[in-house]
Amino acid sequence: MKKKRRLKKTIIFPIVLLLILVLAVIFFTNIKPEKEDNKQEKKYISSESAKVTLYDKEYNEVLTVPRGVTVDVYKFKEEKNDSTFVEIGYNGKTYLIDEDNLTLSKEDIVKEKELFVRTNVTVYKDDNSSKILSYIKKGERLDIIGYDKIDSEGIVNKYKIKYNDVEGYVYSKYLVTTKEDADKVYDENGLQEYLAKMGDTLSAGSANELDYYPYPKANFENNVMPDEVRALYINGIAVRSIDKYIEFAKSNNINAFVIDIKDDNSSYNSPVMKEYSLTNYNRAMNDYEDYKAYVKKAKDAGFYVIGRITTFKDSAFVSDHKEVAIQNRNGDPFSHNGSYWPSAYNRYVWEFNVELAKEAVTDIGFNEIQFDYVRFPDRTTNLEKEGTINLVNTYNEEKSQAIQNFVMYACDEIHALGAYVSIDVFGESASNYVTAYGQFWPAISNVADVISGMPYPDHFNPHEYGIEEVVWTVPYKLLNEWGKYVKTKQEIIKTPAKVRTWIQTYNSTKTPNVVYDANKVSDQIQALYDNGLKGGFMTWNSGSNLDKYKEVSSAFKKVYK
Repeated sequence: MKKKRRLKKTIIFPIVLLLILVLAVIFFTNIKPEKEDNKQEKKYISSESAKVTLYDKEYNEVLTVPRGVTVDVYKFKEEKNDSTFVEIGYNGKTYLIDEDNLTLSKEDIVKEKELFVRTNVTVYKDDNSSKILSYIKKGERLDIIGYDKIDSEGIVNKYKIKYNDVEGYVYSKYLVTTKEDADKVYDENGLQEYLAKMGDTLSAGSANELDYYPYPKANFENNVMPDEVRALYINGIAVRSIDKYIEFAKSNNINAFVIDIKDDNSSYNSPVMKEYSLTNYNRAMNDYEDYKAYVKKAKDAGFYVIGRITTFKDSAFVSDHKEVAIQNRNGDPFSHNGSYWPSAYNRYVWEFNVELAKEAVTDIGFNEIQFDYVRFPDRTTNLEKEGTINLVNTYNEEKSQAIQNFVMYACDEIHALGAYVSIDVFGESASNYVTAYGQFWPAISNVADVISGMPYPDHFNPHEYGIEEVVWTVPYKLLNEWGKYVKTKQEIIKTPAKVRTWIQTYNSTKTPNVVYDANKVSDQIQALYDNGLKGGFMTWNSGSNLDKYKEVSSAFKKVYK
């Protein structure tokens, strides 16, 4: 009898356990299909703004999500406050959302129909190159007809726009939603009042007509810029001896090199030059592979490498494209100090230099691109007034606007590749006026990653800033006074560039002649640091004379505070 009971228990227990398991499976599978049956389809969240609000069942705002994400849409639908709300599944939870913020089409994720230009904007021919189609001024209305991509925060990179007969792409960061916001000028802490005091006597544009909206500076994890750059300048011939410069730099507290990409002649036979300027290509001083190997040696040795491009002074380019040049009255290219100048107003010139820069980053390996001669020819104001020269101002811009907009364009394109942008400027650009050649320190510093003044003492007037001595005999006094102007200009903008300054590293031949020894070089650097301009220095010696660098090497070894 006991054996029978045990047998029954032995049989019943597994049956009961199996029954429980079956019931559990039925229970849970019945729950899941209830939601699955309710689900209609997957859709994208869409909006006129980057973020969209989600609600709970009581219509409380509980979450914002970026447009462009995919969600499950369920059959539940309810009218509330003149809107239709539907239930969605997002990240394993359910929410309510306004039905107008859902779409089946990727093209309809971005719902803006019109936007306004906050900052004079470059129009690109397509969404994946630096080719320029046109230019549109501040305050203008644009029809939005598409976009290229949106990021994880729902922010559009470039909008596809239509403006009159122009149809192309513009960066979203230069656009706003209302005409009122587009017409505003950035004015924080009395900035506009300060700028209104800047002179406009040289006909290059008013300081307060430029753009001072904050531009956060680039910071690339895989390309770290030293806080203090101590760089030797190496021209296109000297780079062939890169091993000697590396050996010297390692023992003399140098951590970077500025290497020419294009000066009066191109440093290597660049494929971009072959496309845009055969004369530049044919004048190359080095073979492509050899040049690339020189730069690689510097990088492999641990140095930060900066590629220098002479931008709007380029006789070779003008010889290939006379139509882009600043012209004489008869229409021929205008020669200034023995060189021909492509007009800084011409977008094809912009495109060429930036395409060259991009190649130098992606193919050669530069950490940073430095643009020199980002200006119009100096000392030509009277020629302009007389009508002797024609700057070929296609879009009726001020010179200072064209210069700042080139810097914006260059930064947008080169930042996309993970490299930095520095701009060389005359020392005069830190003065209290917009210079005649279009440079104004705050406008350029506001946009670029690095601004590099060229306050070579022997380029100043003998008694600049009221200094009693001839200024190139007392470089500390001169750069200390100059540094005060720079410091003031840096402080008036919210997002100033790093200041990394060119220092005179050659002997002055002006009367009185001055040998720039280690003390004179050190005096320049110390004056900069005493004014808080601690981004570093670069040695200007056009011949890249290694013997001269050795002669003044004790100035490089010093620690400046």
